[in-house]
Amino acid sequence: MDTIWSAPLKDVKGPKYELVAEKIRSRIVSGTLPPGAKLPPVRELAYRLGITPGTVSRAYGVLTEDGLLQGEVGRGTFVVEPRKPDPLFQPDDDPDARAWEALEIDVIAHGTGHLAGHEVNLFSPHLPSVGQTTLIKEMLARLAETPPSGLMHYPSRSNSLPARKAVVRWLSEVPIGPLQANDIVLTNGGQNAISLIFQAVLRGPRPVILVEELAYPGFRRAAELLRAEVVPVAMDSEGLIPEALEAAARANNAQVLCTSPEIHNPTLITTPLHRREALAKVARKVDLQIIEDDCYHMRHAATPTYRMLAPERAWYVSSVSKSITPALRVGFAVAPEVGASALRRAAEHGFFGLATPLADLTALLLNDPRIDELADEVARVVGRYVQSAVNILGGYDLKWREEAAFLWLTLPRGWRAGAFCREAEAQGVQLRSAEDFAPRNANTPHAVRFAVNAGLPLTRFENALHRLRDLLDNPPEQIGV
Repeated sequence: MDTIWSAPLKDVKGPKYELVAEKIRSRIVSGTLPPGAKLPPVRELAYRLGITPGTVSRAYGVLTEDGLLQGEVGRGTFVVEPRKPDPLFQPDDDPDARAWEALEIDVIAHGTGHLAGHEVNLFSPHLPSVGQTTLIKEMLARLAETPPSGLMHYPSRSNSLPARKAVVRWLSEVPIGPLQANDIVLTNGGQNAISLIFQAVLRGPRPVILVEELAYPGFRRAAELLRAEVVPVAMDSEGLIPEALEAAARANNAQVLCTSPEIHNPTLITTPLHRREALAKVARKVDLQIIEDDCYHMRHAATPTYRMLAPERAWYVSSVSKSITPALRVGFAVAPEVGASALRRAAEHGFFGLATPLADLTALLLNDPRIDELADEVARVVGRYVQSAVNILGGYDLKWREEAAFLWLTLPRGWRAGAFCREAEAQGVQLRSAEDFAPRNANTPHAVRFAVNAGLPLTRFENALHRLRDLLDNPPEQIGV
């Protein structure tokens, strides 16, 4: 065991306690340090590695908090027996998780500040694997034996009906208004749903789409494909400003408003009911269609959607990407009272419909009695990661919600968003600047969005946030306020 602790670290760049903790963690995972193994005393290991005792003590503390080590007074620090997980939510045998272990830091061979050059991706959310992969594998095996829709037919409304009925059940807790299977078109993810709705409603050679002044970039990308113009609308702490919406709609002869009122991406604003009612009134006054993107919401919502408030003109978009897995690319476009036929036509003319094996899988998955509890467990795990982020970065201007898989950080004086993202990437952490959510040449706040990466062990996620906090604590002098 002496070879584990034999390399000096005094000249290594980056947080040394992270390197020590990662090295010990990898040895515990591999079994090199089995349960009951005694670790070197703090001062002895500090001497061997050429670092301070405080650094070693902090590394031991991180692993103790994670339940991997236990200190016993007068005896030392020992590897503990691994805690057996709840059988229902046992993490899947996920190749991505195994890959992370394969990319572990080797402090002896490399001496690098993060995972051998591999970055921590906080650019987009990554869900935890709590059993859904095992469930999907089981269902794929069943489908391979007896596919309900066969494997030799084009997609059709009839063979997608069981899946659409399953979506009705899946959305039963969302205040979406009267919902029937014929109102739903299955799509290849939420982005595809937005594009389909645009195809169903936009008219003329240069249609105009209104979005929040900070908005999901996918709205702009879908609009560009259809040669539509995108116009931003001013916001306040409750979301879109009704007067600004009316003025923008009239000035630009706009046809569609795209909005995320439940969990606004990126600011996490929730538009309250009284504001939604005022915005729906404006939409009727100026004849705007409303597309509500609800892909970040994790199924439990209390405020009525626009489809309930303005059922004659509101379209609803969601998917399983933020609640089960993004790998399936299963989304739902829900039409208003009079839009179902136009929506179906856009899908059938564009790609015939969702592939029949995927539609069959969707029906099995969303009807399975285990799926609701698995989705709730995903949300609980994401909430734990969010709480850790708040504990580490809560001293700054941080917006967060336990049920949302991202956070919004307004930077302190001395930092600009682009520079902060570059410095974070140099530290091995990928973020999104506020500029990613704004139209070109717009004045944007000095803020960043970072997502929950629950595909990483919690300590790795926390280590990335500690690097961000070190940057926040030390803004570069050359950057103006």
